[in-house]
Amino acid sequence: MGTRSRIGVMHGNKVKSIYCHWDGYLSHNGRILQNHYDSAKANHLVALGDLSSLRPNIGEKHAFSPFDIDMSREEYDSQYGDMCLFYGRDRGEKGTEHKVNHTFAEFLEQCDLCGAEYYYIMENGQWYCGSTNERDPFYQRLVLLSDALESQTVDQ
Repeated sequence: MGTRSRIGVMHGNKVKSIYCHWDGYLSHNGRILQNHYDSAKANHLVALGDLSSLRPNIGEKHAFSPFDIDMSREEYDSQYGDMCLFYGRDRGEKGTEHKVNHTFAEFLEQCDLCGAEYYYIMENGQWYCGSTNERDPFYQRLVLLSDALESQTVDQ
């Protein structure tokens, strides 16, 4: 079962965001975003639509899985393992475009609609994160992703 998340960029009061099915928790998607995605790359990511998997590189159009081509899992992972996997670009699905919300409250509703457990927003060159889980200290609010990652390291 995936740990769903939403990844977005904020422009003024608007949030453009996409769904991501796998590995939405801080130690995976959060760390990848913090370490590999600046503002320009975040905007490019969101422009490509909903994701199955976030990876360090946006990459290029490729087969959605090794079952779609004549390639072993090892060969596929070696060639495409560090590239994002998009539902639209890589599997040809329709209706996977980014969503635009005009308030943070609307964005949280979008998170609920897709079952996102975590969310990430790039604003003014900084990543922020939040959670839809009431037990998390950053429930329905934005905290600096770097601070959240640091506190997670301290707690472990």
